[in-house]
Amino acid sequence: MKTKAPAPAPAPVNKIKDEDSEDRLAVVSTFVRLGILIWSGGILTLAYIKLPPALGIPEQKLDPTFIASVFTGVLATFGVQTAKKNGNGNGNGNGENGGISKAEMQKLINAAAQNSPAQTTKIEQDPAKAKAGEPPVVPPTS
Repeated sequence: MKTKAPAPAPAPVNKIKDEDSEDRLAVVSTFVRLGILIWSGGILTLAYIKLPPALGIPEQKLDPTFIASVFTGVLATFGVQTAKKNGNGNGNGNGENGGISKAEMQKLINAAAQNSPAQTTKIEQDPAKAKAGEPPVVPPTS
C-alpha cells in the first residue's frame, strides 16, 4: 500500500500569493524602494571614489545633487531623517538640533508683547464660487 508524501512547505513566492492584494502591493513597494535606494547609493558612492585604472571604466563627471536628493527622499520613506549640525553652518546653532531654546523663545515673546500688546488673528476663508444660471427664488415674507 502506497502512502502519500506530505505536501512540501509553501515557497516564499507562494506565501506572497496567498496574502491579500494590499499586502502584496506593500511588499512590491518596499522592494522597489530598496532597489532605488541601492541604485542611488551605488551611484553616489561611485561619484566620490576613484576606480582603479585596471577596471577600464572611464571616470564619469556627474553632479551628485539629483542622486543625493533621490537617496534622501527614499530614506525618508523608510522614516530616516538627516541630522542637523549645530554651529557648523547648518541651522542657526541655537538650542538643540539647530532650533531655538526655550529661554530665547521667551525673550522673543516678551519683546513682541512690549512692541505690540494686541494680538492679531488672521482668518482665512475659501474663495466664493460663482455659478451661472437662474438665481434662487425666495418668496417674500410679509
